[in-house]
Amino acid sequence: MEVATNIALGILGAAFAFALLLVIELVAPNERIGIAARARAWTFWSIAIPVNVLVVMAMGKLWQSFGIKPLLVVPVGQHLNGWGLAALIIAPIFAAMLNDFFFYWFHRAEHVFLWRFHAVHHSIRDLHGGSGYHHITEPLFRFVLMTIPASLVTTDVSMIAIISTVLGLQQLYVHSSTSADLGWGRILFVDNRFHRIHHSLDERHFDKNFGAMTTLWDRLFGTAYWPAKDEWPAVGLAEIDEPRSVREYLDLPLRFRRKAERFPRTAE
Repeated sequence: MEVATNIALGILGAAFAFALLLVIELVAPNERIGIAARARAWTFWSIAIPVNVLVVMAMGKLWQSFGIKPLLVVPVGQHLNGWGLAALIIAPIFAAMLNDFFFYWFHRAEHVFLWRFHAVHHSIRDLHGGSGYHHITEPLFRFVLMTIPASLVTTDVSMIAIISTVLGLQQLYVHSSTSADLGWGRILFVDNRFHRIHHSLDERHFDKNFGAMTTLWDRLFGTAYWPAKDEWPAVGLAEIDEPRSVREYLDLPLRFRRKAERFPRTAE
């Protein structure tokens, strides 16, 4: 029952987010995305969401069974008790940025050690609000290389649901094709122009802009590239096409490995 409920909530949440971003993209488009590309992305999400829920729940219960306590607890809530409304803003932002720190390094590891799986995500040539899907192995890698390390450094902020929702919307927005970007706001937060550089086919943009929520870590670790006002590069992978069917979506890592022998590009 719990599994079915979580899958249903995941699908409903994704449907709401996709619909919201679709409206924004139609009202303020930066490029036109065909119906086929959108339908294909939603089909792959219909596979990815249930798998994500099952893997996260199973791995979460397994990790909890070990009873390993956090090595460090950041007392955000205690320090902000007297801050009132400010605490409701500062605490979740701090927790989200900490989460993004672990995502940043997990993302960089994917480009080095798990590239043929992560290539599914980078192969997409029609980026839009619904196209931020990954290969179905992504939640397993993410749990082991990101969630477990993050669990060793926690905060006492009781707003996990809010943070997860905001980060989920953010990760869909950064792939959107809308002209509604954050402008100067990308000094701190990732928007679709900043993240599009990460998917670019232009070699100048390879290994840039790894952050999902904040640009802080890219700036600190020397991987930030600031797009010009009119910079909207073509995206995808030159060496392999994006998946066009469920079978291609599932087996692209195997096909990419064979292609990589001819096209030895290992990171982007």
